[in-house]
Amino acid sequence: MKKTNNIPLLIMLSIIMAAISSCKRNDGYNVPISKDQSKPGVVTNVKVDDYNGGSFITYDLPNSENILYVLATYQIRNGVTRETKSSYYSDTINVEGFAKAQEYTVTLHTVTRANVYSDPVMVTVHPKTPVYEIVSKTLALQADFGGVNVKSLNLFKKDIGLVVTAFNKSTHQMEVEDQHYTNTDTINYSLRGYSTDSRDFGVYVTDKFGNISDTLKRNLSPLLEVLLDKSQFSTFKLPSDTPIGYGWVTSNLWDGRTDGSSDGWHTLPGQTPPFVTSFNVGRSYKLSRFVIWERPDDGQVVYAFAHGNPKTFTLWGSNVAFPNDAKLPLSSPLGTVVGDWINLGNFRYPNPPSGLPPNNHNAADNAFVLAGVNFNVSIADPAIHFIRLSVSQNWENGDIAHVMEISLYGQPQ
Repeated sequence: MKKTNNIPLLIMLSIIMAAISSCKRNDGYNVPISKDQSKPGVVTNVKVDDYNGGSFITYDLPNSENILYVLATYQIRNGVTRETKSSYYSDTINVEGFAKAQEYTVTLHTVTRANVYSDPVMVTVHPKTPVYEIVSKTLALQADFGGVNVKSLNLFKKDIGLVVTAFNKSTHQMEVEDQHYTNTDTINYSLRGYSTDSRDFGVYVTDKFGNISDTLKRNLSPLLEVLLDKSQFSTFKLPSDTPIGYGWVTSNLWDGRTDGSSDGWHTLPGQTPPFVTSFNVGRSYKLSRFVIWERPDDGQVVYAFAHGNPKTFTLWGSNVAFPNDAKLPLSSPLGTVVGDWINLGNFRYPNPPSGLPPNNHNAADNAFVLAGVNFNVSIADPAIHFIRLSVSQNWENGDIAHVMEISLYGQPQ
């Protein structure tokens, strides 16, 4: 082979090596990438725009191509200092995490590519009331079945945490019992597993910056909660119930078998929603919650988050001795009354916890289905003696519905 045939290859290798040399990794703002040790000028024409828990600071940069970023240093509460950096290509820096609505001093420096700092510029900001404090002002703590219920509003939909504490009889101290993180606008959840004995409970709000609100304290006696006795359940077939398919009868919903290895409740194909089944729970209860076990994957067919498993559904109840049949609507608000039946709640089965698409869930998501999913019933709902499960939509918008098991909890009346 002639040597001249290697010339294009050598040229190409030279170009690649040059490109690699020119693409050295920059680990961030702290790596000096200039030998110019001159002190940079300061920012000017500084303006402040305060918001809840923080402030936007705008400025004019000095005329220097050697500046890499602007550094803001500030205390968000006593003993806690934060730093925020903003690129040379921006004229605004965001300082956030302040614990109170009060004046704070922010120190601004311009920093060069050689890591040389300018003289400081002191800026006064006055952030508005932080979101965690706004949320804390709407906190409500009340007794619930088997524990306590926490309600609050987070109208800004920011990331906050609610921490529930309770008096521990062993340590004689208030101990953290639960930490609930959310960014939803309406907060309503219950912490259960307590006896009916009175005890001190508390709840406070925190945020991602470690700020903590005052604690709302209450002495509360949790309400009695029991698992409804499934041996007392019986089918209560009504004319408008959806026809059964494949012999998967309603009574399978309380046979205690949840793993998909046996039959559950299954409607006949070719039906239109809502898919409804009805049963008698044996006596009157004021419900607190229920657990649904949807059909899991069986190793051959994907059922979890698919097929006829309910995606949205409603629980209807009646406390009439022998409630009459009524054709249930596809959707209705909580508390809607149709004949002898009342809407106890509209529910949506959660998406796969992994974040994967429902039709591409993983083994952990299937384990989530196998474990059963808990749904709360409003404490304001009336007592019931009969239940109707009404599935308005399955995961594939199909013409069937199926569920493996249901467990209900509440207080006997």
